[in-house]
Amino acid sequence: MAEERTTLRAHILAARDTLSPEERRRKSRAITDRLLALPEFAGARNVFAYVSFRSEVETLELIAHCLTRGVTVSVPLTLVQEHRLLPHAITDVCRDLAPGYCGIPEPLQTLPLVDPASIEVVVVPGSVFDAKGGRLGYGGGYYDRFLQGAAPQALRIGLAYDLQVVASVPLESHDQPLDYLITETRTIHLGRTMLCAEKQRS
Repeated sequence: MAEERTTLRAHILAARDTLSPEERRRKSRAITDRLLALPEFAGARNVFAYVSFRSEVETLELIAHCLTRGVTVSVPLTLVQEHRLLPHAITDVCRDLAPGYCGIPEPLQTLPLVDPASIEVVVVPGSVFDAKGGRLGYGGGYYDRFLQGAAPQALRIGLAYDLQVVASVPLESHDQPLDYLITETRTIHLGRTMLCAEKQRS
């Protein structure tokens, strides 16, 4: 299965990289609009969100919008040695971020930490998704560990372009399912319980 996952991840990421900056911007805005229209997200006051990098669905405008509404927004600082993410609160997307792990924009370490137990929504990145809640990340397992161990109570919302959604993601036992998947054309309510039951049967 490991080889299948690696091949699928590489194939989808290569396709994602072919999107032009204009296409990514347009599709990301459509995804952001769908996310902001989701009642569970609109009502959240404490959000943990990834900071977009390279060809990912863009999140800087989303984060800035949440900050203007007075939402507490934390973003991940990667602790490579410990294989985990720390949520640091930011107040300004220009001032509070700097290149970190693998060049990804990360919060300054001097910024305040947020208690993961207080986080209501986690906006999750990924390489490959399916319409049953399955997700492949980038191979490090950072978000799976964060969702399972640090913030299991949080609503999990994956953002993806339509081209990242496949019929079925080959899942392993540690893969954490999503509650929602949002693309430029669809808002999919997944239901974590259903996917967990399916994983147990397989």
